[in-house]
Amino acid sequence: MKFFKKRDKHVIPNRGKTALFMDYILVIIGSFIVGITFNVFMLPTHIASGGVAGISIVFHWTLGWAPSYVLWGLNVPIFVIGLLILGRSFGYVDYAMKTLLGTVALPFAVFVTAGMPAATDSPLLGALFGGVGTGIGLGIVFRGRGSTGGTALAGQIIQKFSGLSLGVCVSILDGLIVLTSAFFLSLEAALYALISIYLTAKMIDVVQLGFNTEKMALIISDKEVEMRQAILDEIDRGVTRITSQGGYTGDDRPMLMTVVSQGELTHLKQLVRSIDPESFFIITNATEVFGKGFYQRT
Repeated sequence: MKFFKKRDKHVIPNRGKTALFMDYILVIIGSFIVGITFNVFMLPTHIASGGVAGISIVFHWTLGWAPSYVLWGLNVPIFVIGLLILGRSFGYVDYAMKTLLGTVALPFAVFVTAGMPAATDSPLLGALFGGVGTGIGLGIVFRGRGSTGGTALAGQIIQKFSGLSLGVCVSILDGLIVLTSAFFLSLEAALYALISIYLTAKMIDVVQLGFNTEKMALIISDKEVEMRQAILDEIDRGVTRITSQGGYTGDDRPMLMTVVSQGELTHLKQLVRSIDPESFFIITNATEVFGKGFYQRT
């Protein structure tokens, strides 16, 4: 298929038919979670939190159009236009097929769950639980290496002609949808939609990265040898020695890098302070850690 890139097996390993099948299942499950959340939380409380789903909510409450038809009427043409305009930059064959699946599955999910009763009539609860549910559903879709199309794909099209980053393009589109809801629905609904967008982004991160955040520590100390040995022996974590240079003095100074769990962080801080109270110690989040020599303790 000339529209799509060919996978380089040396860059992206063949994941097998079973793994690919599970990806499609995740796209379907995630789409249905988003669809159910849409009907029980977002639509009844007028929360148009960006995306094509947000447009469908505006059309539903102003023109009476069924949201599922609006989603189909916008998502499918956006997919076709994206395929024609983006060409090979659209992505790999399996990604495109899973995006097509998500593009169709989400409106279908909204259609078949349209009769579900509203879970609340409170805009605040609708924004909170709608954002969480949408984020969980989209996170599962992304775990399946797919997409539900919509403004994400439209953002890619705009990016091609504007030169702006994809994040900026999608943010502009979602911002315009929220502004539209403020004009046609209410300013209060638009403000709640912003809360929902924020929670959606956070929950996508939680689904993809999990709750467990490892900590990466960078340590600059004159007692580098003792520090390194103590981390290896007392905390039982690997250490990497990095050659660094002082910005003021220009002198070479060894820097140690190690990754520990949240529970081991306090022990590491106490260890560093006991060996060299004058050391320079930086702690930052490492959301995912892979590689030989690191393992997650339970």
